[in-house]
Amino acid sequence: MLPLALILRAQGCAVSGSDRALDQGRTSEKFDFLRAHGIALFPQDGSGIGGPELIVVTSAAVEASIPDVARARDLGARLMTRAELLAELVNAAPRAVGIAGTSGKSTTTGMIAWILHEAGKAPTVINGAVMKNFVTPEAPYASALIGGDLVVAEVDESDGSICHYHPEIAVLNNIALDHKSMDELRTLFGDFVARSRVAVLNLDNADTAAMAGASSSARLITYSLSDGSADLSASGIAPAQDGIEFLVHGRREGLSLPLHLPVPGYHNVANALAAIAAATACGVELRTAVTALAGFRGISRRLEVAGTANGVTVIDDFAHNPDKIAATLTTLHAFPGRLLVMFQPHGYGPLRHMKDGFVDCFAGELGDEDVLLMPEPVYFGGTVDRSVTSADIVHGVVERGRSAELFADRGACGARLMELAEPGDRIVVMGARDDSLSEFAAALLATLRSKSTAG
Repeated sequence: MLPLALILRAQGCAVSGSDRALDQGRTSEKFDFLRAHGIALFPQDGSGIGGPELIVVTSAAVEASIPDVARARDLGARLMTRAELLAELVNAAPRAVGIAGTSGKSTTTGMIAWILHEAGKAPTVINGAVMKNFVTPEAPYASALIGGDLVVAEVDESDGSICHYHPEIAVLNNIALDHKSMDELRTLFGDFVARSRVAVLNLDNADTAAMAGASSSARLITYSLSDGSADLSASGIAPAQDGIEFLVHGRREGLSLPLHLPVPGYHNVANALAAIAAATACGVELRTAVTALAGFRGISRRLEVAGTANGVTVIDDFAHNPDKIAATLTTLHAFPGRLLVMFQPHGYGPLRHMKDGFVDCFAGELGDEDVLLMPEPVYFGGTVDRSVTSADIVHGVVERGRSAELFADRGACGARLMELAEPGDRIVVMGARDDSLSEFAAALLATLRSKSTAG
């Protein structure tokens, strides 16, 4: 919601809002930032809904019973979802790039934004996460970029709202189990790609590769880490402590260009190829795109190192579904050191939907010495089915021969992490939909530093 609010405010709209987190006293700095940009904030009690002339926009987390929504209905104000409003902006743009897929959307969006910015294209960008390249003291929450008529937007499929988007260029990174069944996801993503003029597809994912095989080659740009017939491919991939190095091969251009990408992981090589493909579809030369990515600084909470103290490194990571978790663990296992993983599920619904996937992922990706620690899922209010809990995941992982422990709350997880942590370990704070996870990671680091000083 924040990037949409900032973009509409920059366009001259009067913008106000409410948030459960504001009422609960959480993330006050973010709300101060919004106020500083002329956005009025109200309690979520209906008091901010003044009349029928308002357009009231709600995120997927806002239920119909919220007083603001009930008040808007009573007054006859227009109700829209966040996705419907974003789709209106995307569909009205003279040129638009929509980035979709189960994993890698925010990072790919940030990469595309940086390439287009460096190429002088002045994009307007709506991302689901903070893009470090655009963070300044005045803009600490840089999930939006105010630019011109070329719009770049991360597109979410979790609530089915992807059906509203008609971008000129559709980027589809991958399809894997997340919020919906695989059959539903294939239909949603397939229709999204079909509505575009140019599709950027990943040949390394079976479902997106199948889409590529069924589409006209004239409207496709394909990429792969293993298939040399793709329009963009990579070779010589070499993980480094400060990122990853590889050669980018442009089949159409007949070029092979070296790239040191400052963010780690094979998944980020794939994200980079997707971003380069989208940028070239926007008219950026291949060499310019590759050169720009050498300066890409990453996305907040994507394998973000909070710091190192007492020989222990603390990492803050957004991974919250089996695909993302596997990518994070694979990347970290490229380097030595035990992993102490604190995974906080991002809701009881996702936990119930992906229970088996979580168990398979952690059982298959954790190393012999690694330890998984889990509290119950994050919960900030609303109706919820608690038929599956973190205990089910921990039990399944332990049955499969890996170390996993259950705790009543996150504070108890933190205390146990401090008991376990030894020099050379990496603590990974993992989860989504909860800004305070970064604060938790910072607190762990502070505790480690105090231990080091005391020692």
